[in-house]
Amino acid sequence: MSLISWTRRGLFAAAASTALIAGLGLAPAPLSAQTPPGVLIVGQIAEPKSLDPAAVTAVNDFRILVNLYEGLVQYKSGTLEVEPALAESWEVSEDGTVYTFKLREGVTFHDGTPLNAEAVKFNFDRMLNEDHPYHDTGPFPLAFFFSSVETTEAVDDLTVKFTLNEPYAPFLSNLAYPTGLLVSPAAVETHGADFGRNPAGTGPFTFGEWRSNEAVVIEKNPDYWGDPAGTDAVVFRPITDANTRVAEMLSGGIDMMVEVPPTALSEFQGNDYQVVEQAGPHVWFLILNAKEGPFADKLVRQAANYAINKEAIVNDVLEGTAEVAAGPTPPAFAWAYNESLDPYPYDPDKARSLLEEAGADGAELTFYVTEGGSGMLDPIPMGTAIQADLNAVGFDVKIETYEWNTFLGEVNPGLEGKADMAEMAWMTNDPDTLPYLALRTDAWPESGGFNSGYYSNPEVDALLEQARVSTDQEERASLYQEMQTIVQDDAPWVFVANWKQNAVTTDRVENFQLQPSFLLELENVVKN
Repeated sequence: MSLISWTRRGLFAAAASTALIAGLGLAPAPLSAQTPPGVLIVGQIAEPKSLDPAAVTAVNDFRILVNLYEGLVQYKSGTLEVEPALAESWEVSEDGTVYTFKLREGVTFHDGTPLNAEAVKFNFDRMLNEDHPYHDTGPFPLAFFFSSVETTEAVDDLTVKFTLNEPYAPFLSNLAYPTGLLVSPAAVETHGADFGRNPAGTGPFTFGEWRSNEAVVIEKNPDYWGDPAGTDAVVFRPITDANTRVAEMLSGGIDMMVEVPPTALSEFQGNDYQVVEQAGPHVWFLILNAKEGPFADKLVRQAANYAINKEAIVNDVLEGTAEVAAGPTPPAFAWAYNESLDPYPYDPDKARSLLEEAGADGAELTFYVTEGGSGMLDPIPMGTAIQADLNAVGFDVKIETYEWNTFLGEVNPGLEGKADMAEMAWMTNDPDTLPYLALRTDAWPESGGFNSGYYSNPEVDALLEQARVSTDQEERASLYQEMQTIVQDDAPWVFVANWKQNAVTTDRVENFQLQPSFLLELENVVKN
């Protein structure tokens, strides 16, 4: 019986309280052997939106996609340094505007079609050219990553050349990000807008099936060009409730869970489990609607930053698994981080004074909170604590709670006319990424960006534009540090926390490690 047939026979039939898994038509096995060897069951935080890497933004989705697809380059394990992947090598012109990649020979997509320069060109033209015949298979919300690409040219079968309209320092790093993963042109042509449910890449696993709200199943690729995967199959189960994920893990229904609630970490200290942690570039913040309502006034935005007891959130809600954030750039980007900035202190009296000065005492606020999502930590308790702190200084905060994908559908198009503030978290690959996509004036939602609070400062815009075209890292660092100082003072967000990511596995899982990129690379994992 094939693995895919096995998973179709009711892998998920039992209740979460017992998580007993039936397989191969047999009675449920004891807890110590519930999940079969060679099949890794992963508890995800949410249902994926799509399996098209160009069409999604959430790390929750990327954790699946990096096992199905590959890019020209990738992050070296344990770092955010770029190394070869589907490209064996590359050259950069002296002026930093032309990148020429030499592809690996003999690599095929899962549908048997060849990886060649034309396939690479198809991928980037699909994202960037509105007149491309398959551009309508989008939208492609992170096409911003490659906005500097002027042309993509297939020089010969195994050579592809990118010409940029100006030097762009994060280009290689962005190619390693999941938005740069390469899809099969033939599969896109076959499935069109449904490609996201019928994925085909070149990775160590192939697509098995996607049962909505139950599982995404991927299987070992027998024709993979690199070392074969260590497991026969991986099953990603969307379990949105954190307590349910914990119960499934404890009862043996899943072999691995990501983003373990801080209050549950002590449950996994025995020899039957392994807790894995890894620092990475993460920021948890509140988007403030700077276009309309109370937060259009900088004094009110600063008041919110003083009003919230971020130390209490980090220590009491997150159990010390994070640090208080000082600004929009996480300290994991050590070379670009502004160490001179201190977080806003908890000062409710200062908050009240600023509200009185702004004439905003008693201001009513609508606050969007999510049930859970990529990097969102413990969003409902965090949101409740934030609501209490804001109410204590004179705000009147009403919470509206949404499931993760619904939440993104409300927040990403912008808060105008809907809400005054919203929770958000970003896990990024370069110090350019978050501010460029979420703080520039030209990144307002109607322009295709993620500046959902409509913050605008021409000085910040100029610094970000200058930093991304500089090829001198010291100059870039200075520009980013200046940007952080201005943004902290302008307070378009409440800067709350920088998290150290975690995951837990059973003792039957070997060779697993978390990555600073927050991606879930499972190629080398072995499940006994």
